[in-house]
Amino acid sequence: MPLVDTHVHLNFETFAGDLDELTQAWRQAGVLALVHSCVEPTDFAAMQGLADRIPELFLSVGLHPLDMDKWSNATADQIAQLAASDSRVVAIGETGLDFYKADDEAVQRTAFWQQLSIAHRQGLPVIIHCRDAAKATAEVIREFQLTVGPVTGVMHCWAGTPSETQEFLDLGFYISFSGIVTFKNAHQVKASAQMVPADRLLVETDCPFLTPEPRRKERRNQPAFVYHVAAYLAELRQVKFEDLAQATTLNAVTLFNLPKSIAVPSAKTAQLCVPNPISG
Repeated sequence: MPLVDTHVHLNFETFAGDLDELTQAWRQAGVLALVHSCVEPTDFAAMQGLADRIPELFLSVGLHPLDMDKWSNATADQIAQLAASDSRVVAIGETGLDFYKADDEAVQRTAFWQQLSIAHRQGLPVIIHCRDAAKATAEVIREFQLTVGPVTGVMHCWAGTPSETQEFLDLGFYISFSGIVTFKNAHQVKASAQMVPADRLLVETDCPFLTPEPRRKERRNQPAFVYHVAAYLAELRQVKFEDLAQATTLNAVTLFNLPKSIAVPSAKTAQLCVPNPISG
């Protein structure tokens, strides 16, 4: 069954030596599309170079909340221009709020609001990073929706409580789960993963971080391992793997406006999808 890894960082140096092999591994695992998140706009040229090599790679552009030393009004203009410059851009981000040990909450809020504005103007979803800031993140989104207009997106690598999860669902957002959900003690994440409606659920690796079980001993995560996230979620939610894969793929196609053929792969493509990726 097809899968979409909705959050990768393939431009990181750890992938430089064997990206061709990793590409083959994720294709064999049934991963038909990937969304490459952006930490800062200066990464975008390298991301475009990767997308030139990998046709199933789609792009986002934004500034991560932990990189506010790089924020200015010129940054907002740069993000908007880059997003409009390449048809492979399917989202703004990753943006959001991270109040873990933060002393720059005000500038984070400003940067977040302006990136929401870009997404709204260009009709793109946002990829949201949220750490120790669920209440504030929801407040910003709600105020934006009420005063400016609609915006949607995904809470990426979600680790919030069920009540926080419901708040973002009520705001119209998708919820994406990473390898964290497979970790033994991630009880609140598992509870959240069980309550998300099937039509709002996404899967991701956030590679090279957060390798899922049973590949946890491998320090570097990779897109093929999104299979393990999806398989675990299917078991947790007590549904067939095929149904969960189909639902999350359709959701990714819908949210990011990906080619509809991804959700209904050809018979030839489907034959490449093996039930358990073994590449490391």
